[in-house]
Amino acid sequence: MKGQIPVGVDAPGIHSGRLAPADYLSSFSDSTVALTHIQAVIEAERCYYCFDAPCTRACPADIDVPSFIHRIAQDNVRGAAEAILQENVLGGMCARVCPTDTLCEQACVRNAQDGKPVQIGLLQRHATDTYFANPGQPLFVRAADSGKTVAVVGAGPAGLTVAHRLAVNGHNVVVFDARPKPGGLNEYGLATYKTPHDFAQQEIAWLLSVGGIALRLNQRLGQDFTLEQLRTDYDAVFLGMGLAGVNALGIDEPALAGVREAVDFIAELRQSDSFSQVAVGRNVVVIGGGMTAVDAAVQAKKLGAREVTIVYRRGETEMKASPYEQAWAKKCGVTLRYWSAPQEIHGEEGCVTGVSFMVMQQQNGVLVASGETFTLPADMVLKAIGQTYDAVPAGRTMALKGGRILVDDQGRTSLPGVWAGGDCCADGLDLTVDAVRQGKIAAKSIALALSVAGRVAANDTPSLANQECSHG
Repeated sequence: MKGQIPVGVDAPGIHSGRLAPADYLSSFSDSTVALTHIQAVIEAERCYYCFDAPCTRACPADIDVPSFIHRIAQDNVRGAAEAILQENVLGGMCARVCPTDTLCEQACVRNAQDGKPVQIGLLQRHATDTYFANPGQPLFVRAADSGKTVAVVGAGPAGLTVAHRLAVNGHNVVVFDARPKPGGLNEYGLATYKTPHDFAQQEIAWLLSVGGIALRLNQRLGQDFTLEQLRTDYDAVFLGMGLAGVNALGIDEPALAGVREAVDFIAELRQSDSFSQVAVGRNVVVIGGGMTAVDAAVQAKKLGAREVTIVYRRGETEMKASPYEQAWAKKCGVTLRYWSAPQEIHGEEGCVTGVSFMVMQQQNGVLVASGETFTLPADMVLKAIGQTYDAVPAGRTMALKGGRILVDDQGRTSLPGVWAGGDCCADGLDLTVDAVRQGKIAAKSIALALSVAGRVAANDTPSLANQECSHG
């Protein structure tokens, strides 16, 4: 992965090893302090255990929040973990990265009452971490082998959810992924301080322990195999390959050292053997307004950058990054500038030196330039303006919507026998927990289709009595 990323380490101002070794450990340690057992019980007792709980309705993965919290209060942490993982097999990761402040905790009755919701995310992490530390008897037992095979393209949250659910049902699943490790964005696209200690791979190893799931890594759709081959060789196909393309800035983008995609910067950091090996500039400008922009900016600051600025074309309330994430960025020393769109990237001798921005404003609901401009000096520019679905590897035979795969309410694509979910699909939330939701829907639909196919095949097979009669 790193060999494919132009890090620009020879550019003036961009260097690795800016910090002392101990400072790296401190900067990239877990950003969240986990609850102790006593703290978890006390926090759980704050829950009203609402009937038709709004927190559950706000959870894309349909976790019964009051149920698992009540079990924590009763000192049944394994039961709490079971309630979580039965609905969200990636519940440990979601407890770390889910924007609970805009989902379950925002909907919490306590939040409406006194502005302090039950800390649902921390309680979910307490339950799952405690379980993973000492899992004991398996929570999931695989059904008898069905004889059916399913191909899953993409080992991200959606694909892993589909694989696990179908494997539990007794189907044999083969998961293909273009990268060396499974996990998708959970492995390559999240800030290191959110998921330290290789948690993504530990969770995946537990998920795979149910059996019936084979991984085929470094296998790229459209290069090492085709969709048509999968449709021929497998009883069902699920596409969950995420977004491989990146959006352009909409301005001239000269080939300058120090200008790179934020997702590549994050991936390099996550896959690095040592944080001290990752080079960063002194003056870093991050263009974009989502979670990726915040993760890239904060990590640039933690690597030793002096000035890091996130620049977003619209206002604070319109940023895709949650209010919590924005506040976290500011707390870490990142400057946020709103209502500014990139106008020109400047460079000298092949290296970036700064970015000019147009000050934007809204007129009758339309974003327009005000005529005012400003320039920020930069020796590193990270582009974080979103990713796009690349339709070429899967072929252009599937219906798309807004540039992504169109699926129905069962996760079915326009191609018979092919389902899809996660970021590569239209109308999603681009969140791990929403990818899990889509994976659950598709897995249920695939299981039903395989069951129906099995019954049809059985009905089409002549009975033994009929075979005997036919012979005479």
